Amino acid sequence: MPELLIELFSEEIPARMQQQAGETLLNALADALAPLAPSDLRAYTGPRRIAATLNVAEQVPGRLVSERGPREGAPDKALEGFTRKHGVTRDALVLRDGFWLLERDEPAIDAATQIATVLPDLLRRFPWPKSMRWGQGSSFTWVRPLRRILCLLDGAVVPVSLAQGQDNGHGLHSANLTEGHRFMAPDTITVSSAAQWKDSLFQSRVMVEAQDRREAIATGLEQLATAEGLRIVPDTGLVDEVAGLVEWPVPMLGRIDEQFMELPPEVMQVSMRVNQRYFALRDSDGAAAPRFAFVANIIPADDGALIVAGNERVLRARFADARHFWDLDRKHTLASRLPALDNVTFHAKLGSLGERARRIARLAGLLAGMTGAPVEACERAALLCKTDLTTGMVGEFPELQGVMGGYYARHDGEADSVAQAISEHYTPKGPGDSVPTAPVSVVVGLADRIDMLCAFFAAGEKPSGSGDPFGLRRAALGIIRLIRENTLRLDLIRLFTFAAEALPDSLRNAPDLDLLPQFIAERLRVQLRSEGARHDCLAAISVDNTDTDIVRLLARAGALQAMLETEDGKNLLTATRRAANILRIEDKKDGPHEGTPDAALFEQPEEQALFSTLEKVEPAVEAAFAKELFTDAMREAASLRQSLDSFFEQVTVNAPEPALRLNRLKLLSRLVRMMRLIADFSQIES
Repeated sequence: MPELLIELFSEEIPARMQQQAGETLLNALADALAPLAPSDLRAYTGPRRIAATLNVAEQVPGRLVSERGPREGAPDKALEGFTRKHGVTRDALVLRDGFWLLERDEPAIDAATQIATVLPDLLRRFPWPKSMRWGQGSSFTWVRPLRRILCLLDGAVVPVSLAQGQDNGHGLHSANLTEGHRFMAPDTITVSSAAQWKDSLFQSRVMVEAQDRREAIATGLEQLATAEGLRIVPDTGLVDEVAGLVEWPVPMLGRIDEQFMELPPEVMQVSMRVNQRYFALRDSDGAAAPRFAFVANIIPADDGALIVAGNERVLRARFADARHFWDLDRKHTLASRLPALDNVTFHAKLGSLGERARRIARLAGLLAGMTGAPVEACERAALLCKTDLTTGMVGEFPELQGVMGGYYARHDGEADSVAQAISEHYTPKGPGDSVPTAPVSVVVGLADRIDMLCAFFAAGEKPSGSGDPFGLRRAALGIIRLIRENTLRLDLIRLFTFAAEALPDSLRNAPDLDLLPQFIAERLRVQLRSEGARHDCLAAISVDNTDTDIVRLLARAGALQAMLETEDGKNLLTATRRAANILRIEDKKDGPHEGTPDAALFEQPEEQALFSTLEKVEPAVEAAFAKELFTDAMREAASLRQSLDSFFEQVTVNAPEPALRLNRLKLLSRLVRMMRLIADFSQIES
C-alpha cells in the first residue's frame, strides 16, 4: 500500500496542545480517507510540527450508484425536477419495483486525487482549543501561523492548496519541504519518504518522536544528578511539558544561591516549575539540594556556561520574589488573618470563606468526638485551615495552599498536630496521593470535604454528566479513602445532616441534600471497580439499605464476594435466583404468596429439610449480622445450598393441588425474604 506522509509545520505550538492535536489529526485522517482503507496510522508531535504517516489503498474503487426517483405514474413535473437535478434526460432512467431509478457508474479515484480533495477542508476545520489569525487575504486559522504543508504519497507531492475562491489561504500549498532546528539547522530539507524525513530531521537536530524527547530528558537529567550524588524530584508532567518545548533536548544543571536555601523546599520547587520549567533536586537524605536542572534547546559552544549563568540569574530574581512573600507573610499570624476570610466570597449562595471556616470547625468538633481525636486541636486546625489563602505566597502560587499554612502555623507556635493538619487537609488530591493518618489531619480533611459536598449540593451545584467544576467527585473519593484507609466507623447521614444545619437558612432543607448518600455510594462503587473488586456485591448489599458506615458496608460486601467465590456460594446464588423468578411469575398470577408455610402440608422430605434448615439458618444469620460477623453470616447462608438443591431436584413447586402449591410458594417466599437480609442477588453480575 502507498505510504502517505503529512507534516504541518508552524510557529511554536503550546506544549499542552500537542498530544491531543496528534490524536485529532489521526482521527480526522481516518475519517476523511476512509474510502482508501487507511492503516498503520502514526502521529508525530513537537514544538513546531504535527505530522502523520499512514498507508492507504492505491485508489477508491469504482462503483455502481443507484438513486431512487419518483414513483411510477408520478406527475411529469416530478420527473423533470429529478432529471434536471442530476443533469440527465428521462432516457437515462430505468423503472424498477414501481420507482424510477438513475443508475450510473462512478469511476475509481486515485489516492492522490482523493487526498487532495479532502485535505484542505480537513485543515480548515481542524479543532484547535484556541486558534489565531494572521496576515491578510485569508480567514484560515491555526494554533500559530502555519508555514508549510508537506504532503507526500510514496514520495510524490500531492497537490494540496488552502486557497478557496477569493480566500488565498495565506498562499499555503503542499510541497516536499520541511525545516530543521530553528537555530542549529534552519535550512530547508527536501523529503522523499517518511523514513528519510525522520532521519534527515534527526541529522538537523530535531527529534520528531515525543517519546524520544521524553526519554532523552529523563535519562539526561538522571545522569547529571547521579554524577553529583543527587536525585531528580520525579515530575512526569514536567517532563512531558518540556518535551513539547524543545526539539533537541540538552539537559543541564545550575546552582542555587545559598541565601535562598532557607525557603521551604515546596516553595522552591513550585517556583522553579511554574515560572521556569526547572526540575528540583534532592540530596541522599531527601533534603533540598542547592542545585536545579533544566533543559536547553541547543547544543552550546561553551559547554553551557553562558546558558547556565543566564538561568541562574533568572532564578535568583524568582527566588527573591518568593523570599519577599515568605518574609512578609510571617509578619502576620494565621489567627490574625481570620477576619480577612470574611471579606472573601466562597460562593454567592454560600457566603464567605470565614463562614465556611466556622462550618468546618463546627463539623470537626463532631468528627473528633466520633473518632477519638482531640477536639480542641481539631477545631483549631479547622478554623485556621483556609487562612493561608490570604497570604502573598499562596496568592502567587495557589498550588501551595495548605502547605504554606502548615509552615506559617509552625512559625506562629501552633501545636504540631494543628500545623500538620493544616498542611495535610487537602490530601489526598488524587488516586496516587497518600492518605493522612494523623487523627487531627484526618478529621479536618473529612470536615472540609463533607462541608463542601453539603454546601454545593444544597446550592444546586451537584455534578452533572461529565461536568464537575467544583471537584465534588474528587471530594467524595477523598472522604471514602480517608475513611477506608483509617478504618473509621462513621455515620455519614448523621454527618451530612449536621453539616446542613450550619448552612444558610434558605439551603438547609434543599432537596438535593437527600442525594448525598447515593452520591457517596456511587463513588465507592467507582473506586472498587478501579481496584478490580466486585462492585456488584456492594450494589447487592446496598439495596434497601440505609447504612452509610463505609467500613461495615465493605466488610459485608467482601464477605459476600468470598462466599460467591465458593462452589456452595455459586450454587446458592443460582438456586436463589431460581426461587425469586418462580415467585415473581406466580405472584403475578395470584400473589403475593406470603405467610408462614404449614409444616403439616409437607409431603416430601425435601420440603421438610428446607424448612428445617431455614428455621436454623435465619436466626443464625440475623445474630451474626447484629455482631457484624459477616463471614459467619455468609457461611450460615451457604449451608442452605444442599437442602435447596435437593428441593428443586425433587419437588414440583406448582403442584396441581392448590393448597400444596400455595404452601410451597410460601416456603420459597420465606427463603427469598431471608436471602434479602443478606443481599439483593438480582444485582449480582453473572
